[in-house]
Amino acid sequence: MDWQSLRNEFPITRNYNFQNHAGVAPISRRSADAARQYLQHAEENAYLRGGFYKHADSVRAKVAQLIAAHPDEVTFCKNTSDGLSMVANGLNWQSGDNVVTTNAEFAANIYPWQALRPRGVQVRMVFEEDARIPIERLIEAIDNRTRLVAISSVQYASGFRSDLATLGEYCQSKGVLLCVDAIQSLGVFPIDVKAMNIDFLAADGHKWLCAPEGAGFFYVRRELQGHLHPTVIGWMSMKDPSGFDKYQFEFADSAKRYDSGSYNLAGVYALGGAIELVQEIGVEEISKRLLHLTDRLATGVRDKGYRVVSSRAPGEASGIVAFFSDHHQPDEIQRHLQTEHRIVIAVRRSRLRASPHVYTTEQEIDQLIDVLPKH
Repeated sequence: MDWQSLRNEFPITRNYNFQNHAGVAPISRRSADAARQYLQHAEENAYLRGGFYKHADSVRAKVAQLIAAHPDEVTFCKNTSDGLSMVANGLNWQSGDNVVTTNAEFAANIYPWQALRPRGVQVRMVFEEDARIPIERLIEAIDNRTRLVAISSVQYASGFRSDLATLGEYCQSKGVLLCVDAIQSLGVFPIDVKAMNIDFLAADGHKWLCAPEGAGFFYVRRELQGHLHPTVIGWMSMKDPSGFDKYQFEFADSAKRYDSGSYNLAGVYALGGAIELVQEIGVEEISKRLLHLTDRLATGVRDKGYRVVSSRAPGEASGIVAFFSDHHQPDEIQRHLQTEHRIVIAVRRSRLRASPHVYTTEQEIDQLIDVLPKH
């Protein structure tokens, strides 16, 4: 892959050394062009000859291919929170059930489960240990009243990548549902919902896929679609959505039952363009490139005297490198990098968090290392 030529897909490289893809990423040109295609047609022709929903189904197929699912198991949602809330609010919980999660999750993967407490559902948190979530701790927390495990594929503040295959296998053996927030790995590390025994998965496209905010998707394993009740119901939830005047209340025999009304078509088009670019490059190639860049970054900041908290072990490393200084405040460093050097990183949980992407150059990695304040 000619990584240098890929930079043409990301005009932000003209303005910034952008290394905050774990936050809100720049939109790729492919994604923006797809949205513009929809907007121009809608501007000039309204819906006539648009084929907008046929195109949405082609994007649905791309999403399904990305996670090794069937298109009937995938639908669109506003964002990750939306998808996770569908799971929390759609299952038939019993008082005494519990949900196992971690204390390292982004808030979107905590609040939907905490909202179940008035119904007698306990939320169990497995604690981060040296910026890792040991798989054995998660397994120990599961008992005969555990209904579901809710976990991120990659933790947002540490970059720790979960062993979803091992966790999924164990959950499946115990009859426990596995719900994954995949936003921090989707498009950069392989996800196979079948091989990993994932029951539910939600993600927005505005991080590593480099698509706009507010255009996400939701996966529900086919066998569970009769057990997860739709919580927002509308004409698009039905088997015959075009039968406007029939009032025939019959849910679609697919994940479309979790639709309510019209799609965010500009967002769906843009999401499709973003996934198309990812598939052209190949997720395996993206993974290798990203691990190369983040290994270089982790080594460089460590050599400069910073403490790297992100695991760099095989299978645990990701596109996120979290680190900190014993002598400098992270917020001050972050502001200095952005205002003085146009280098964009983030601060999460009192840690500096850098998250480059595959179009980032080695020179940009080295620039970040070079301009960090010395100890």
